[in-house]
Amino acid sequence: MEKAIDNKPRSQFNNQPIYSILFIIGTCHLLNDSLQAVIPAMFPILEQSLGLTFTQLGLITFTLNMVSSVMQPFVGIYTDKHPIPYALPIGLTSSMFGMLGLALAPNFWTILVSVVFIGLGSAIFHPEGSRVAYLAAGNRRGLAQSIYQVGGNSGQALAPLITALVLVPLGQFGAIWFTLIAFLAVLFLSYIARWYAGQIKAYSKSLKDSKVVKQNKNVSKAIKGALIVLILIVFARSWYTAAISNFYAFYAIDSYGLTIAKSQVYIFTFLVFGAVGTFLGGPLADRFGKRNIILFSLIAVAPLAILLPYVGPISAIILLGIIGLILMTSFSVTVVYAQELVPGKIGTMSGLIVGLAFGMGAIGAVALGSFIDLVGLTPTMISISFLPFLGFLTYLLPSDEKVRQWYA
Repeated sequence: MEKAIDNKPRSQFNNQPIYSILFIIGTCHLLNDSLQAVIPAMFPILEQSLGLTFTQLGLITFTLNMVSSVMQPFVGIYTDKHPIPYALPIGLTSSMFGMLGLALAPNFWTILVSVVFIGLGSAIFHPEGSRVAYLAAGNRRGLAQSIYQVGGNSGQALAPLITALVLVPLGQFGAIWFTLIAFLAVLFLSYIARWYAGQIKAYSKSLKDSKVVKQNKNVSKAIKGALIVLILIVFARSWYTAAISNFYAFYAIDSYGLTIAKSQVYIFTFLVFGAVGTFLGGPLADRFGKRNIILFSLIAVAPLAILLPYVGPISAIILLGIIGLILMTSFSVTVVYAQELVPGKIGTMSGLIVGLAFGMGAIGAVALGSFIDLVGLTPTMISISFLPFLGFLTYLLPSDEKVRQWYA
């Protein structure tokens, strides 16, 4: 199998990160994911206004995440071969129409159609946004990917605030305001697209000029094995995150007697500390190694996750913050690890890993929603607490140094 080497900075690219581009694409990631955050944030509202079941709520998440996760790798594969800089603003335009439909949807099926548009926008945005971060990274790929990904996690963290400040007082129609957020993102991404168009020409030339090596069968097999391990790690992290993000508010309401607005504090704490962890993960991986950070993010969380269902309301907030902080340090790191594992396939690897995160979360939302309907909230929260122990599979990943040796 032949691989183009792209692990070393090219002379035609600046070795220093282009922070202005990174911050703009990170901001657009925040805006994009805040649109997606509206959907789970609306769950308590939709449960009351439309009488939806937990299974139906899970299906809404499934529709959103499966559309984006299934499409992301295909978008990445296509744009690796045929870059489309203006795909970014086009994707957010799709999300804008989806938000409009969500605000006006009269029933369950209309909501599903609306989230398809939002999912398509996300499927286009994520691999292309990750490529922009890669091109602007210079020699700090971990940091650059963290700046990009922390925007998305910050957008997700806005969900509880969206519920408490917008959707509780305004109801479902309050989602109409987020069409303005989508329009703002389209404007920013139109600027990014012009910069991206110039950079992609130089990057494409660098791939043509790069060395090509033949990999022996053992290396090819090791790469495939490493990708399988990454998939299992993404599964563990995504299912646990889906359980907390989508259903812990209901657990807090039932267990601690809270209102909908007050229950959002728990989700906000988990997500906002998760955003901090996402940002810290990249620089830590640049310093201590990507595999080490992936291992730490799950194994250190495991005992805390086991403890969470048995503590009181104040301790639960503290634990959720610590769990979110540690668990999400690996979010951007798994993307960079995969990109370096298969160099020259930036969009494909980003679409695969991030798309899997959405897809696994979607499947988890449906499965966990049905499990809650079947056995209840508490048994479900106890069951999912064992997922982080799958982090021990990280020992099967090749070290960062081994990956560099393959392409040296």
